[in-house]
Amino acid sequence: MSADAAAAAPRNSLRRRILLALLGYVVLLSVVVIAQGNLVHERAERLVWRTMLSSELDHTVERMHDDPGYRWTNTNNMALYDSRDAATLPPSLRDIGPGLHDEVIIGTDTYVVLMREVDGRALILALDITDFEQREQHTAVNVVGATLLLIVVLGLLVAWATSRMVRPISRMAEQISHLRPGLPAQRVEVPDSASSELRVIADALNDYLQRNHRFVERERAFIDTASHELRTPIAVISGAAELALQPHDLPAGARHQLARIRRTARDVEELISLLLVLAKDPARLSQSSDRVALERLLPEIIEDHRHLTRDKALDIAFVPVATQEVLAPLPIVQAAIGNLLRNAIEHSDRGEITVRLQAPATVVIDDPGHGMTPEEISAIYARIARGGGERSDGIGMDLISRLCEHLGWRLSIASDHGSGTTTTLTFPA
Repeated sequence: MSADAAAAAPRNSLRRRILLALLGYVVLLSVVVIAQGNLVHERAERLVWRTMLSSELDHTVERMHDDPGYRWTNTNNMALYDSRDAATLPPSLRDIGPGLHDEVIIGTDTYVVLMREVDGRALILALDITDFEQREQHTAVNVVGATLLLIVVLGLLVAWATSRMVRPISRMAEQISHLRPGLPAQRVEVPDSASSELRVIADALNDYLQRNHRFVERERAFIDTASHELRTPIAVISGAAELALQPHDLPAGARHQLARIRRTARDVEELISLLLVLAKDPARLSQSSDRVALERLLPEIIEDHRHLTRDKALDIAFVPVATQEVLAPLPIVQAAIGNLLRNAIEHSDRGEITVRLQAPATVVIDDPGHGMTPEEISAIYARIARGGGERSDGIGMDLISRLCEHLGWRLSIASDHGSGTTTTLTFPA
């Protein structure tokens, strides 16, 4: 797993998503409950005020009608105002309309006011609710505090429950992350307490691992057997071509055809060697690797391929650096670099191909060919990822790419359309 993927995994984990979803639900539910409770409280409060003040004002008006000499006496928290007595009417009540009005400020106190038109005048009954408002605010603070505490407690419970719920999935994901291609007898184990859905996933994955392992073993056995069986006839063809080329009086046409047979036999020998490498475990290959000095090997490879430029206005230049040594099978290194160089020659008509050796253990081939568009480069990488593609002359870029991936080498292609291609092959230290 790459560093970016490892860093992104905790942020996108199933546990985190479930936890955030449940916490969001708890917070949203709490907000909705508080808002609904506040709305119901306000409506109930207005209903209480209206009922109380209407009852008191009805009683007062009835007393005034029965007894013209009746006079209202204000109490500590309730007062009656008459619009005809403008001198005693507070400024905040002078422009008030009929009906119930909440949180009206009179002086420094808060009142709830009921105004009614009676016999051509306005009677205003005001109830002091300052103490009630203070208690209401105190209660609201307590409710908010209790809600926040409830959210924290529920959050902890949700986090604990989520951890228990996704723990089997996390353990399975960790086991899957440790699976490695090519290793036999790999399985994903689930505990006895795992859910039936998790068992179905584990069984399906284990079945796939077994079938994939059998397929890989069959493919390796076939490649190994076929490659060994082909070695003998190819060696016979190559030896016969060498013997046939020894006479000096051969006609030019026959010599050309025999040389072609010898080169083709060598190409097939390279292909067989690459197939054998792909059929073997990289750990076993490291036991039979050679110490290869790239600064000495590259000039030999260039000279072996210089004949391919005879019919082109093309030259090959080598730019060495200090000693660069790699540990790898020598024939495979020769085949990989040789085929990359051959591809560069085939796709170039004129100019100079530069082969550069850089530290650490990196071979860079710049060709003056036609170059490739970003779409063409993407298509190459897509074929490499699928493990196949169209073959060109020689072994082909797809097989070389699979070989590099198998051995842990890094192959990259960069190109600008019309200005050539740069191929970089980096060997592990």
